[in-house]
Amino acid sequence: MLQIPLWKRVIILGLCLIGLALAAPNLFYGRVEAHNDAVAAQEKTGAMSAEQTAARDLWPDWLPSGLVNLGLDLRGGAHLLAEVHVADVYKARMDSLWPEARRALAAERATIGAVRRAPSPPGELRIQIGEPTQLARAVEIARALASPIVSLTGVGQSDLEVTGEGDTITIRLSEAEQTATDDRTMQQSLEIVRRRVDAAGTREPTIVRQGADRILIEVPGIGSAAELKELIGTTAKLTFNPVVSTTSNPDQPAGAGNVILPSAEREGVYYVLEDVPVVTGDELTDARPETDQNGYPAVGFRFNTTGARAFGDYTATHIGEPFAIVLDGKVISAPTIQSHIGGGSGIITGRFTVQEASELALLLRAGALPAGMTFLEERTIGPELGQDSIDAGRLAAGVGFVAVVAYMIASYGLFGVFASVALTLNIAIIFGFMSMIGGTLTLPGIAGIVLTIGTAVDANVLVFERIREEMRQSKGIARAIELGYEKAMSAIIDANVTTFITGVILFVLGAGPVRGFAVTLLIGIVTSVFTAVWVTRLMVSIWFERKRPKTLEL
Repeated sequence: MLQIPLWKRVIILGLCLIGLALAAPNLFYGRVEAHNDAVAAQEKTGAMSAEQTAARDLWPDWLPSGLVNLGLDLRGGAHLLAEVHVADVYKARMDSLWPEARRALAAERATIGAVRRAPSPPGELRIQIGEPTQLARAVEIARALASPIVSLTGVGQSDLEVTGEGDTITIRLSEAEQTATDDRTMQQSLEIVRRRVDAAGTREPTIVRQGADRILIEVPGIGSAAELKELIGTTAKLTFNPVVSTTSNPDQPAGAGNVILPSAEREGVYYVLEDVPVVTGDELTDARPETDQNGYPAVGFRFNTTGARAFGDYTATHIGEPFAIVLDGKVISAPTIQSHIGGGSGIITGRFTVQEASELALLLRAGALPAGMTFLEERTIGPELGQDSIDAGRLAAGVGFVAVVAYMIASYGLFGVFASVALTLNIAIIFGFMSMIGGTLTLPGIAGIVLTIGTAVDANVLVFERIREEMRQSKGIARAIELGYEKAMSAIIDANVTTFITGVILFVLGAGPVRGFAVTLLIGIVTSVFTAVWVTRLMVSIWFERKRPKTLEL
């Protein structure tokens, strides 16, 4: 029957009201944005200036305050394309491996003779021994320095490839380890850039990997590409500090020479640390996921010569005490020193999963860029150009909306009005959903919304034409409307499912503007089916109950 149960009506009306409420803040974009910035500043610092208090009061706290973030092409900002020198990491790994290899080989100097480092190309470590006849033994010792690769693609493989010829041992990263190192280097670079950009308080930066060794960086709202380059070039502060105690009160006196810092792992836990670190991130050369003696995931790290000496001296006299790893003012880990850690390398154990060990290693390495960057492309987009794009997009959407509404009303009369109301709700729900998920709207995204406006009434056209056909077969008005919605449903589902699949492919395989278009297209498909089918059916049902028409002008 044409009747819709009360519970369905409540759900339909509730979803519409929620969508309108979530979309409403975008009508007051400047005020809500200032309010959100003031609230974020208060949460970060715990205090507010008079200007921030006034900005916070521009929008009531009890109302939704989510906004659709404006992309680079709408707001203006900076665009950079950077190439990461991943080969630099190979050289750093070999340089840091040399002291460890020298100690291992020197322990059997009586057998293999004197050991010295020979000139070698970047990414290789060549070691000459005094007794060429003992090369096989030297290679065996060097291979003992290798570790198993902890990654999904390198399971069961070693991280080092060791060969010998004449009196020279050649050590290089294995092919599987090079692949894993490249991935870690790119992830680390992405993490560092993201942390640097987020620290500036910018909104919704786009920081994605492109190809094997490139990073695309787009930051709306920043002044220039030069400013962004300077921002990325700064180094995150990583330190290793002695732990004095833990507390739940961040306001208690820390004591002379101490500082209180929050835990990044456990909310409400604070560490009292000695202010002077034992070593800093500048002395950390590597950190990567490994396994402990029991085969459980852990994190291995290595310092340079200076850091190794300071770290070894400290751990020798503080066994059994916690040691804090501090990144950007937060304690990301506080492992207990189990034994003297000499030689500049150690391992952090705990109840880690492989994913957690990888993430901790990534944070440890995020103290500084792992390799140099070359900026291949840089561009600054002014806010005036962004405003021009917004105005052009608004004009296109308005013209498309008016044209569609005029056509629907001219073709279907009152039912066309119902379809137009549903179309308005559809646009509002799109913005409401994007505000809820913190989506970013770009110029191609506006194109997706304009396309949604044009295609959203397709379902109504199918339904209304089907109702006309049923009316020609002398069906009653109620029966004709009911059959119109039922028989048109298969065509509606078919058309929208195929379009939805296309949108998913665009989102998965596309990048940048293509993804922006795909996001609004996918959201628009879902919301248009809801409004065109269920919202219009509810309006038609209410109208039929109130009017009980004898004829239907469609």
